[in-house]
Amino acid sequence: MSQNIEPSKGKLLISAPFLNDIFKRSVILLTEHNDDGTVGFIINKPTDLKLHEAIEDFPEFDAKIFLGGPVQQNTLNFIHRANHMLEGGYEIADGLYWNGNFEMLKILIRNGSLDPYDFKFFLGYAGWSPDQLENEIKQNSWYLNDPTIENMFDGESEKLWSKILKSMGRDYSIISTFPEDPSVN
Repeated sequence: MSQNIEPSKGKLLISAPFLNDIFKRSVILLTEHNDDGTVGFIINKPTDLKLHEAIEDFPEFDAKIFLGGPVQQNTLNFIHRANHMLEGGYEIADGLYWNGNFEMLKILIRNGSLDPYDFKFFLGYAGWSPDQLENEIKQNSWYLNDPTIENMFDGESEKLWSKILKSMGRDYSIISTFPEDPSVN
């Protein structure tokens, strides 16, 4: 089941079922892929944290905070689909943006101008050195797919891994049904 798709900004990275660390059953949105390496955020591992609890001097906002990855878990990033309201976002895919003007974000939240369902916030990120991700893909540790706005902001994060694999066709659909703990099978 080899893939001919190369990793690139805006692609989804879906973990193979045998990965067991922080990446177990993870779906990662790649936000950067170049000669310096790759950066992305796990989009299906929500935390119980609230933004105003995690970030000092931040207004209450009902958007979820996700565990974005194992690197620099003390940093906050966000993905959104509200660039018409928030300046400074870096376009990752059509209608999907990474970060933006943080002070403007706080003002727009205080004004009630933003919809929390248009945002995902991340503590930490996933990172790969040059060629590392390509090698992991060749070893079948990851599958690649295109994101949809619906998948990005799907409220059922815990089902996203299976849902995306099922949408990728027969071989992947079979993988999506693998038990989380094969020893109990």
